[in-house]
Amino acid sequence: MDNFDQIPEIALKWHQDGTGAVLATVVQTWGSAPRRVGSQLVISGKGDIQGSVSGGCVEGAVIMEAMDVLESGTGKMLEFGVSDEDAFAVGLACGGTIRVWIEPVGAALPEPLLADLVAARAAREPVAYVINTDTGDRRLDRSGHESRFAMDRSGFEDDEATFVGIHNPPLRMVIVGAVHIAQALVKMARITGYDPYIIDPREAFASEARFPGETILTDWPDDAVDEIGLDTRTALVLLTHDPKLDDPALERALTSKCFYIGALGSTRTHAKRVERLGKAGYTDDQIARIHGPVGLNIGAAGPSEIAVSIMAQITSALRLGV
Repeated sequence: MDNFDQIPEIALKWHQDGTGAVLATVVQTWGSAPRRVGSQLVISGKGDIQGSVSGGCVEGAVIMEAMDVLESGTGKMLEFGVSDEDAFAVGLACGGTIRVWIEPVGAALPEPLLADLVAARAAREPVAYVINTDTGDRRLDRSGHESRFAMDRSGFEDDEATFVGIHNPPLRMVIVGAVHIAQALVKMARITGYDPYIIDPREAFASEARFPGETILTDWPDDAVDEIGLDTRTALVLLTHDPKLDDPALERALTSKCFYIGALGSTRTHAKRVERLGKAGYTDDQIARIHGPVGLNIGAAGPSEIAVSIMAQITSALRLGV
């Protein structure tokens, strides 16, 4: 995903190698721009680049400016505006303006702060890089930007000087039950930016032939879930319709931070599930996290339409918190 490429990691490596590195970040756009706010480009002292902030002449100009800030050791704001007639040549789909903040690693951007950011990303910990572009003050925030984290939305605060760069881990979808619905849901998950994991100890279901190229775990669901981990960027979908398989993973989920839990079954089946979990000692608030029956009520018929309803509900939980 754009917001979790390897640009900070590459910048840190180039700096530590002694090559030098400058991070360039899209901080604001007007009109049309091919790269969203928060997109990054890293430039080495040798002129090597990774990532992108636009393309065409804009990118070339950013690289040239990066060489200057490597020498000065200070951050700098760049602004590029083009007409509709010239837009295509500089990498903009049509007329617009972009602002790009560039900062040399080790001088303006301290190495320990960048290393902390890289470590948080490696640990799948959502983190915001916050900088005041007027004063140069920088910090990492692990809370306090809930709506930005939910929307994957970097941008300026109301003071128009404080930029918040969101670094969210990639989204994951853990699917327990390698059934027909899962076959459709995996495809939709990939299209919408999720890394899917399929869990089913029944190897006749969880086969490479049914899920070509996908990550399949044939361990018992609770063990498989423990191996994957359920964090704030993970959705869990239970599709086996069998308590012996669903419940072990479900019990792990109720004490985790995963943002979505959905379980297949009728209203009657879900009522029995709620009763079992209550007897097992789970609280009403924990049990209420379960979306059951799974998916939005859109009158879905057949595996593919049910998968659509599940994908829509997961999106609602991620973006709207419901």
